[in-house]
Amino acid sequence: MVRERYEEAEDERMRITVLTVADCPHAQPALEGVVAALDGREAEVELVEVRDEAEAARLGMYGSPTILIDGTDPFVPPGAVPSLSCRLYRDADGAVSGVPELAALRRVLAGAAVQGQGAGEPDCCTPPPDALDVVGRAGRGRRAPAERALRAVHQQVLRHFAATGTAPDAEALRGAAAGAGRSAAEVLAELAAEDFLTLDETGRIRAAYPFSATPTRHRVRLADGTAVWSMCAIDALGVTAMLNEDVLISSADPVTGDPVTVTCAAGAMRWEPPSAVVLVGQRPEGGPAATACCDAVNFFTDVHNARSWIRQHPDVPSRVLDQPTAEYVAGQTFGPLLLP
Repeated sequence: MVRERYEEAEDERMRITVLTVADCPHAQPALEGVVAALDGREAEVELVEVRDEAEAARLGMYGSPTILIDGTDPFVPPGAVPSLSCRLYRDADGAVSGVPELAALRRVLAGAAVQGQGAGEPDCCTPPPDALDVVGRAGRGRRAPAERALRAVHQQVLRHFAATGTAPDAEALRGAAAGAGRSAAEVLAELAAEDFLTLDETGRIRAAYPFSATPTRHRVRLADGTAVWSMCAIDALGVTAMLNEDVLISSADPVTGDPVTVTCAAGAMRWEPPSAVVLVGQRPEGGPAATACCDAVNFFTDVHNARSWIRQHPDVPSRVLDQPTAEYVAGQTFGPLLLP
């Protein structure tokens, strides 16, 4: 392993590592993109040349180049495995490149900067959770596998929520499950075991991320007027990416009770108040997202209220996301759910 220190600041609040293989043509462009995306913010930037698969696995390299921000890869796709292969990134228009687009780099670096600002954040012994891990099944994503009718039933559940605002019963899912020779109850039980959805004690659907069958803090009104409850703030933001339609999100700051709204129209999101942020937290005892983190993933009117919540809940490792980062995480998590 070869390390090259490119730039080091006295304040090491943010540490960025670019992992590459020897002679990777995208190593220097990735490094230059990171520096440009920092927009003058101080950071320690390091180029690390990885020589074998063991090092790739140990360092968390998912192809060359991999960009780690404070040890976390914000671009890793669900199901990826460490490797020395050439890595490709897809931009917002679907084009593929050997490095992330500058706008995406700016979003994730801005989110890391918000996390590092000021007092009241978790200390170094309790690292904040990775936002994608919190809502994305520990990096495995929320898109159900195609086999055993899992995806067919899961997508049927999501479409029913979007059409009616309520959860379907087993009878409505019977046809989707029968294609694999299974009952709807069998498929739902497996989906629940893998945390794609949750069931109550009678086997009825209680939640199918991003939707909730019971009232929550987050109300989402769809373009056709249908109103649905969402499990958390990231889930609410993910509805527009999943359905590819305009929505209106209504929520409230847990500290003050003040309203927070997000209007998603024509692909753009308008936040009120403009200072609003999202906090993502995850209880260290683990479990399904519904119990481990959904009540700790909320909108706040500003970063000061989010930090106040963190101080009030020192047992919940948390991270503050700015608006572009929250939108990015939501899109990455829920955008693919209804794809074939």
